[in-house]
Amino acid sequence: MFYRASLQAAAALASLSLLAGCGLLSDSGSDVEQKLAVGTTSEPSTLDPAAAWDGSWELIRNVFQTLVSFPTGSTSPEPDAADHCKFTDTTSTAYRCTLREGLKFSNGDKLDAEAVKYSIDRIRTIAVKGGPNGMLGSLDRVETKGDYEVIFHLTKPDATFPFILATPAMSLVAPSDYSAHKIRNDGKVTGSGPYLLDAYKPGDRSELVKNPDYKGFADRKNDAVTIRYFKESGAMVAALKKNEIDATYRGLSAEEVVSLEDNEDKQSDLQLVESVGADIRFLVFNPKDPAAGKPAVRRAIAQLVDRDALVAKVYRGTAEPLYSMVPKGIAGHTTSFFDTFGDPDRKKARKILTDAGITEPVAMTFWFTTDRYGSSTAPEFAEIKRQLEASGLFKITLKSQPWKKFQEGFTKGEYPVFGRGWFPDFPDPDNFIAPFLGKDSVTGMPYTKDEITKQVLPQTRKESNRGAVSQQFERAQKILVDDVRLLPLWQGKLYVAAGEDIGGGERALDPQTVMQMWELYRKASW
Repeated sequence: MFYRASLQAAAALASLSLLAGCGLLSDSGSDVEQKLAVGTTSEPSTLDPAAAWDGSWELIRNVFQTLVSFPTGSTSPEPDAADHCKFTDTTSTAYRCTLREGLKFSNGDKLDAEAVKYSIDRIRTIAVKGGPNGMLGSLDRVETKGDYEVIFHLTKPDATFPFILATPAMSLVAPSDYSAHKIRNDGKVTGSGPYLLDAYKPGDRSELVKNPDYKGFADRKNDAVTIRYFKESGAMVAALKKNEIDATYRGLSAEEVVSLEDNEDKQSDLQLVESVGADIRFLVFNPKDPAAGKPAVRRAIAQLVDRDALVAKVYRGTAEPLYSMVPKGIAGHTTSFFDTFGDPDRKKARKILTDAGITEPVAMTFWFTTDRYGSSTAPEFAEIKRQLEASGLFKITLKSQPWKKFQEGFTKGEYPVFGRGWFPDFPDPDNFIAPFLGKDSVTGMPYTKDEITKQVLPQTRKESNRGAVSQQFERAQKILVDDVRLLPLWQGKLYVAAGEDIGGGERALDPQTVMQMWELYRKASW
């Protein structure tokens, strides 16, 4: 799931529904209370921002504040809890924010400069493996001056730092309710965002109500939102068609999208809006695994995978082949994997293996999650297995886990090969390269490439004009191709399926593909 390039920001999928007995009447200013519900197959894995670097951001964005954020239509961070922020030097190593006055947390505590410092420092202190601490590599220390001024001192130039502060992971928490040394896991939230978390039932729903003390940029067009969590997209779509919910976001299968597009059951009161996506899917290879650790094995797989067939058979045009870790729409995108491997070719793959002394079919286990990226994930991995085994060069076993256990497994390095998805933190090539490298890689396994981490990234982070760094990121992508530790598969398109009476969906998705619930409303019925 961060930045500044000329990206047409990826859209997530919004879903809302009228709660029983609640009137939702106006486009703008009715006195009648607006209550909505939102359905998704992406349940949060944590409610604590210090541990969140995944789909948990959907909820966290709406109940916490960050110093800066992305209002609708903005591709650059703008003030939220802060009144204003700026770099105070020409080298982009000192970033100063002045807070709005009168801010407070939902427990009544004052939100001041010390609370900001505490919130950022605890992310670094706790340092959850695979968590957002990996984004703070350029931060040296946080300084406060009085009640309202915070200065972030960086160890090196980093023009991307404001974009990092805008991510939900950098949300501000109340020091009295959040330990400095461990993650909060009582199912409660103490924030200062547009909504309060009135109730949370894991696996079922989150109940959000308008925060009466909120001071920030969000112009809330509703009073309450229920987020419903579905295990399967089929049940979510059925609820949509029965008017039990009014729309869906995240998790629609390709078949469901096509069915809605074609209006197969003649339910014309539904709308489906397609948006360009920057979300990507890719395979991760464990270098410590006896098979996946061999470059020849990884390169042979890269030579065999047929992305066109994968997209056509499984995603039916709702995704497109991806030949680079940086997707289309992001500055610096290339087709580096295609340039290197070309079309799928069994003979070339066999030669790669035999040249490395591998003459027998390679047995490997591929892992995927069952409840994070939608119900098309299992068919996707079945198709990858079919392709590799059809070559006669591989014997693939598929295994899967729900997201929490899956995440635990890959962060412990237990899986030889596994599938991951990535929703941009911000729309910049840096965010499709940097998170996967270093000791805090989001893949859960250290990945060292000094030319990228010590040359390419430092050079590009000095440049505020992100369009001027394409050449450096093209080089970074070539290095990743040579190594094949990560194998990009496809780039998504994202959809909003909703009743025709739901408004605001086109404004509800920020450049991080996070749903801003406050933009949603039910249109007037007269």
